[in-house]
Amino acid sequence: MSELVEINSGPVMGSNNPTSATPPPHPHSIPRTPKSPFSSAARMMTPLASPMKKAIASMQNCLEEVGHLTKLDPQDSWLPITESRNGNAYYAAFHTLSSGIGFQALLLPLAFTTLGWVWGIISLSLAFIWQLYTLWLLIQLHESVPGTRYSRYLRLSMAAFGERWGKILALFPTLYLAGGTCVSLIMMGGSTMKIFFHTVCGTNTTCDTYTLSLVEWYLIFVCSALILAQLPNLNSIAGISLVGAATAVTYCTLTWVLSVSKTRPPGVSYEPVLTKSAIGNVSSILNALGIIAFAFRGHNLVLEIQGTMPSTVKNPSSVPMWKGVKFSYIIIACCLFPMAVGGYWAYGDLIPTNGGMLSALDEYHREDTPRMILGLASLFVVINCLTSFQIYAMPVFDNLEFRYTSNKNGPCPWWLRTGIRVFFGCLAFFISVALPFLKNLAALIGGIALPVTLAYPCLMWIRIKKPHRYSAMWWLNCSLGSLGMILSILLVFGAIWTIATQGIAIHFFKPE
Repeated sequence: MSELVEINSGPVMGSNNPTSATPPPHPHSIPRTPKSPFSSAARMMTPLASPMKKAIASMQNCLEEVGHLTKLDPQDSWLPITESRNGNAYYAAFHTLSSGIGFQALLLPLAFTTLGWVWGIISLSLAFIWQLYTLWLLIQLHESVPGTRYSRYLRLSMAAFGERWGKILALFPTLYLAGGTCVSLIMMGGSTMKIFFHTVCGTNTTCDTYTLSLVEWYLIFVCSALILAQLPNLNSIAGISLVGAATAVTYCTLTWVLSVSKTRPPGVSYEPVLTKSAIGNVSSILNALGIIAFAFRGHNLVLEIQGTMPSTVKNPSSVPMWKGVKFSYIIIACCLFPMAVGGYWAYGDLIPTNGGMLSALDEYHREDTPRMILGLASLFVVINCLTSFQIYAMPVFDNLEFRYTSNKNGPCPWWLRTGIRVFFGCLAFFISVALPFLKNLAALIGGIALPVTLAYPCLMWIRIKKPHRYSAMWWLNCSLGSLGMILSILLVFGAIWTIATQGIAIHFFKPE
């Protein structure tokens, strides 16, 4: 896959005449033909000059293209991520928006209750700049080696750190950020479906009579997601990602606008919430930083999205990819910053710890907000969870199909592809029902996966690009990579401390 087509053009040496015993004459003894004063003019005046020049220039460009051409592995054309390579900047923007805005954004005001106004805004701004920079690094590393496209995060990690350490460092985090996110989406989507149902029904006793359990709502969500999951590849779900992006922007805007426009609850305070112990305060601050860091997601999908685009020497895939990312992150900033600032202004330290902005809107403004508006907000969250499930599940589908195509040396038949996706949906549904307490471990597992976003891209840049030691880029990436690893360790420590002090309810097959 990483082979290069190389063309070596060297001088053609003629063979000596074996019958001639006369030694070759000295170069300076050979009489030279006098140069005609009209030769240059003749070359310029011939009608073949212009076409010949164009042909030579075209051939030179062709040789440059061939010199950097990637011999694509046929297996790539059988896998869902790289099956279609006709993506563009619009598709990149749709996918990035759909994967970049999620229900984690609803918890951002909760981080401000610990950090306060100043440090909350500073932390959110620094996190936004930091993760946008690491996104740029990943986009540039996609084709960092001429002739090679790293269309999966794990392959780039293996190229940077070696096969063994690349798998150790990136395999579990990327699997969690794909499969684990799908499990979280089932929990969030199913529970929000139930809220939507009761919001629309109101006090109707018929709805209470025929209400479904939470497990049944999970099942409805999974069945709906699996119907959409039958689309073959990543490019084919661009329209679904557009719908997901639109609903995410809508419910984020609707939530913070409603909260700001309503009267604030009595007793709102903006003083940072502190505990009695110093270690408890440190743990609270780390958890707040974790909420901000987890609000930015999708780094494990950037290389996959870029892998759906065509790429040449003159038109590399990094150009449209970066355009799509810049556009999408302008919109993401317009959603996350008002959500954090407006939500904290509206509720202060009274914002619920479970559910964030949606729970606050339901708790404090259910009576003075039209039922249709509350129902729309819940419906948009459900739709966004369904569409996000598609893009986060695609790396899992790709990995499972990779096992089959490697063994059989051929593409998956349609019935097997369908079976693989149904199997994964059933597995994710089983985990969401059997281990409902996993959402309480999100901070712990998320801290382990955080280097995928903040640290590994910086370290991979140093390993692959090899900037001059002690240069500006070397110092910047070393500092950010080290700081990202330290922050990950601290977040894991804070999550363990919180679990140890506050406890966690362990219950199986009883989602609440």
